[in-house]
Amino acid sequence: MCGTMTPEQVELVRFFRISARRFESGHSAPEMFSTAVDCEWHRLMETSGYAGFCVEHVGRTIGHRPLKGGGEISWTPMYEEMFGPLPALWFTDGDGRVDREALTRYRETGIVVAEWDCSPVPGDGEEITPEPVRATAW
Repeated sequence: MCGTMTPEQVELVRFFRISARRFESGHSAPEMFSTAVDCEWHRLMETSGYAGFCVEHVGRTIGHRPLKGGGEISWTPMYEEMFGPLPALWFTDGDGRVDREALTRYRETGIVVAEWDCSPVPGDGEEITPEPVRATAW
């Protein structure tokens, strides 16, 4: 993918890198809790360049699957180790509104508790199906 990436794409690539590390170490898939980042993921999945985007930025295709859940986000420490604190974008909905309460709670405690509707799956040929986006940090 040529040109400058959007902030959502930057965060999606970071999420994919965390996903790849978790898959390689035998851990469970990370939870996609950001509506803003997930909207970009779904948008990219609908393009012919999605697999190329993944390979260019992560070295492998990252699949997608619906997976509803809620609770503490397990990969926050890995993100912070690799990239620093989560930016406000992770607490932003599809309309650009930041959940200030969830963001403040994260900044004060370092913990994110949220709901999610999907997660990545490793490898080529895995399920890549866009689903309606609805994730809410609480």
